[in-house]
Amino acid sequence: MLDRIAGFFRLIGQMIGRWARLFAAWAFWPFLAAHGWYQRRSWMIRLPVIAFVALFVVLYGYFFWQTQAWTNFNPAFVDQYRLSERKVAAGQDLPLAEGADATAPKTCQRSAIVDVAADLTDFNVNQNAWISSMVLYKAGFFGIDWDHTPFFDNKASFQRGVNQAVRRTSVELVDTLGRVRGTSGINSDLQRARGNLQFDEYSWYFGLNPFGPKTPTPSYYRSAIDSLRKFNTDLAACNAIFDGRADNLVQFVDRIANDLGSTSDMLAERSENHNRGWFDTRADDRFWFAYGQLYGYYAIMAAAQADFSQVAQERNLGAIWGGTMRQFQAALRIQPAVISNGREDGWIMPSHLATMGFYILRVRSNLVEIRSVLDR
Repeated sequence: MLDRIAGFFRLIGQMIGRWARLFAAWAFWPFLAAHGWYQRRSWMIRLPVIAFVALFVVLYGYFFWQTQAWTNFNPAFVDQYRLSERKVAAGQDLPLAEGADATAPKTCQRSAIVDVAADLTDFNVNQNAWISSMVLYKAGFFGIDWDHTPFFDNKASFQRGVNQAVRRTSVELVDTLGRVRGTSGINSDLQRARGNLQFDEYSWYFGLNPFGPKTPTPSYYRSAIDSLRKFNTDLAACNAIFDGRADNLVQFVDRIANDLGSTSDMLAERSENHNRGWFDTRADDRFWFAYGQLYGYYAIMAAAQADFSQVAQERNLGAIWGGTMRQFQAALRIQPAVISNGREDGWIMPSHLATMGFYILRVRSNLVEIRSVLDR
């Protein structure tokens, strides 16, 4: 009996070994064939091949480093602005310093929202490489989009989430915050920034002439940074407008709440219909997109409290705004090493998407409460 069992396991081992050898032969055959072809070539052909392989290795090394190194990533980076020290709302005249010349040109308060929007974009494309339009990211993994694999897509999704928050903000800056509605024109710098930020984040190159010079996607975002900072320079010189009325704040908060509501719905759909735990290869890009969006909106909402400080004081919004900031902070503390999309009642594989969706709904609930107070 024992001999039969041992014989059975030997047979199984032989079959596994045979299939392993066949798989290895199939997997390494292209490399062995290439090596044989290379050995038969002259150095006139070998040298270009070596250069191409070296370039390929360098490009993938750079690509790997840029996707894994999150330069200056800091969920608490808002603290560096010292927004609590601001005593004047955006666009309002700043008081003269003690002993200053009374004939000196007047200055106005810069917009913290615009500063944050410019800095978030600078973080995406200058302090870090913009992953989504890199050549190797677009090439994919043997033809498979990186977003459909568990590899190299977390930072790209995070960047797109941050960019989504900045895009939404740029629209509101153009339509309401950067002008007096009905009595002033659209600010040209804000309009240029909005147009450049709307450029497709996945595009590699763009041009009407397929054979002519092209402009990489991050260049459009860098132009938006310049336009945003130009607006704030003009605002500081009292040559631009920031309309900090309560109804503008209502609309701004409402747009952010709606945007987060869409993201919550996206997370819920993925969590309910594709809960395969660690084997859901799209869970990570959904999670990090939502995380990036919260990262951006946390800074923008902190800036909005400073820009609309007069409205916040008049409506007694300090406590509820502080609660909203704490909800953002709680959500940004969730940084799992591996994203799992398990069942909500599962006990082995966690449900990170459901957890993130829960925090987004808490943030959105606070935003709706701020809006309701402003509406009274």
